[in-house]
Amino acid sequence: MVAAWVVIVVLIAFTGLYVAAEFAAVSARRSRLRRLAEDGTALAARLLPVLEDPRALDRYIAASQVGITLCSLILGAYGQATLAPRLMPLLDNLGWLQPATVESASVAIVLIFLTTLAVILGELVPKSLALQNPTRTALFTVLPMQWSIRAFSWSITLLNGSGVLLLRALRLPSTGHRHVHSPEEIALLIAESRDGGLLEPQEQVRLHRALRLGLRSARQLMVPRSRLAGIDASLPFEEVLRAVAVSPYSRLPVYQASIDNIVGILHTKDVVMRYVRAGGLSVAALMRPIVRVPDTMAADRLLTFLRERRSHQALVVDVSGSIVGLFTLEDVVAELLGGVADEFKSVHARPIRLSDGRLRLPGSMRLDQAAPLVGSAWRSGDGTVGDRIVAALGRVPEAGEEIDVDGLHVEVEAVEGGAVVSVIVGDRPGHDENGNS
Repeated sequence: MVAAWVVIVVLIAFTGLYVAAEFAAVSARRSRLRRLAEDGTALAARLLPVLEDPRALDRYIAASQVGITLCSLILGAYGQATLAPRLMPLLDNLGWLQPATVESASVAIVLIFLTTLAVILGELVPKSLALQNPTRTALFTVLPMQWSIRAFSWSITLLNGSGVLLLRALRLPSTGHRHVHSPEEIALLIAESRDGGLLEPQEQVRLHRALRLGLRSARQLMVPRSRLAGIDASLPFEEVLRAVAVSPYSRLPVYQASIDNIVGILHTKDVVMRYVRAGGLSVAALMRPIVRVPDTMAADRLLTFLRERRSHQALVVDVSGSIVGLFTLEDVVAELLGGVADEFKSVHARPIRLSDGRLRLPGSMRLDQAAPLVGSAWRSGDGTVGDRIVAALGRVPEAGEEIDVDGLHVEVEAVEGGAVVSVIVGDRPGHDENGNS
């Protein structure tokens, strides 16, 4: 009797080994195994080629499935042959069953008991352990699995071949076992990782934004043309130097006649270097070329486009070729991280006169400082520009919202953390004082 139970325990253990190996193989991270192999872990070096080759991984999984099936069949047959005869006298002594049905009842009881035991100890528990520690489990089972592949090679070839022929007959593709996930599945994995405590909420938000980056177009992420601050190509070097000194930006578009005709980009570093060398040049001599992209280009493709051309910004044009805005790498970072503070755009933010005549003011600017620029309406006010906007509305405004404050037309440009970051004061060209075209 003891020997019979030892055999049953061994068969259940082998079933658990194959189940754990199967789940660990499809869950283990190849990047982790690659690092272990590079560090000299022999088992990782054995397993990595299997996971990187879809056909080898297919045979690996097939070996585990053959092993599970064989162990289950042997367990049922052996249990029926050894335990059922010992159970029959007990059932017969109870007197509840007819002698003709005692044998069938004992066989059924043994099979149900062994099946339940095999499912719990041989499948559910090993599966949970493998999913919780896929790398460790995969390394622990790789040697027995390689031995099993050699032992079952003939049956693996026969069964895999039969499966492929059946799929072809049904006109279905045979994709094998590969580590491929759709964006929706990745989003689900991210959410589950956060629920399991592996990701912080902000990390989940950033990863979701990265997944959605391909759905965002250049027009959705760009800075609109009406908000661009540029430099006229005809400005003398001294005025260019002053404009660069008060600008919070390291790169400024260069235009001829109007902002609709941008001809290049000016790096403030180039201006400073020219000044240090005690030489003055025109803007045209200092500016660099700037690439153009359609406003419908996806953000992820645009990111690759800029990286290939070693550029940090691009002009965004519509179907007619007209400039509609400027796209920068900072726009992508802001999309992923929800806005990034900059030492020049926050603490040292300054008012900027836009090309259309309107004035961009930082929300942190004091009203008495803004009054000389916008008129006497704010001269006697206390607090900051952002405080005045919030007080006029009675709430925190939204980005893009336009209101009239003390007779001034104000467009809220950016809001972060419940605070007004910047506003644009003045009517747009082509609009009257009532906002009509």
